[in-house]
Parts: sequence; structure tokens; C-alpha cells
Amino acid sequence: MSLFAAPIAPDPDEARRWAESELSKSAYRQAEPTPIDRFARSVGEFFAALFTGQVPATLGPWLAVGAIVVLLLVVAAAIVIWGRPRAVVRSRAAVPLFGEDETRDAARLRRDAEEAARRDAWDEAVVLRVRALARGLAERTIVETSPGATVHRFAAEAARAFPASRAELDRVARSFDDVRYLRRPGTEAAYAVVRDLDERLAVARAEVPV
Repeated sequence: MSLFAAPIAPDPDEARRWAESELSKSAYRQAEPTPIDRFARSVGEFFAALFTGQVPATLGPWLAVGAIVVLLLVVAAAIVIWGRPRAVVRSRAAVPLFGEDETRDAARLRRDAEEAARRDAWDEAVVLRVRALARGLAERTIVETSPGATVHRFAAEAARAFPASRAELDRVARSFDDVRYLRRPGTEAAYAVVRDLDERLAVARAEVPV
């Protein structure tokens, strides 16, 4: 037999067995992508398709679930690294308001004013309700009650936002001064004016931005 004779071609069954035997070798198995590799590649293709506006149908709905899982893992990692977001807490620090440090919000000042009115303590009721009026507009960022601001300055600033209520704002400012500084007794009528104005402006929209 000649050394240079042509090799004998295998029949189809034997060729299949040869191929299966060759592909079963460890070198081929190690070269195959792992399930994690396939998942990562699919997620990358999914996000790339999102930016191009073409999501192939072959990716399947499970990739959307996978994308959500990845997003949740990113959020969890951010919380671990930077910490949990802290809720915004309204400061309870004392804030100067018409000559006194005040920690109460508008709602609490209104309740305390009503309690004073039920006791016929009109001086206290008028003062507290004017403070509630100012604090309420400050909480809505309509009027800023800066430290050192007087009740008359507040009334002037509020009148810019609510020009139709200018006369009533001036009146309640005078009532505050009468009770707080001039030692004139408060009255039920004076309190009623402040209460009605506070209730009306608490739900009114500023006519002119301040």
C-alpha cells in the first residue's frame, strides 16, 4: 500500500460519532459561555436595544425581569455604600417670631389660640392667632418671617401677596401691638378678625407672588 494513499472517508454515522467525541473534550466545554455569561450578555443586549428603540422579540419577557433584578441590586448596593436615605424632618429649633423664639407650627399655634379663646383669655388668643397666621404663610413660603421682622413688616409683605386683604392685615397687626406692647386688653371681636383672616388666607392662593 502506498504511504500517500488518500484517506478513507468515514460514513455519516461514524463522522457524527467522531464529531461528538471531539466536542466532548474538556477544552471545548471550558470555552463555552457560562449561564452567567449568557445572562450578562443578554442583559447588555436588552439595554442596548432600549436605547436604540428596538427590543428583539427573541430576548423574551424574562429579560425585563432580569433588568429589574439588576436595578434592585444597584439600589441595594447604593444603600450599603451610602446608607439609607433619611426622611426630611421639620426642624423643631426655636425660630424668632415677632420678638419671641417660637417652636410651634401653624397648626399647633391655632389649637393653642382656640384653647385660649375658650378660656376667654383674649390677649393670649390674639397673640397666638397672629403668630399662627404668620407661621402658616411662612410654611407655605408665601411670606418669609425673618428674625427681627415686626408684625407690621409681616403685614406689609402679606399684603403684597393678598392685596385685597391689606386693610385686615393692618388691623390685626395693630391688634397684636395693642395687646403685646401697649397693654390694651384683647377682645373677642379682635380675635374673631384674626381668626377669620387666618382661616381665609390659609387656603387662598397668593394673588401677587412675593
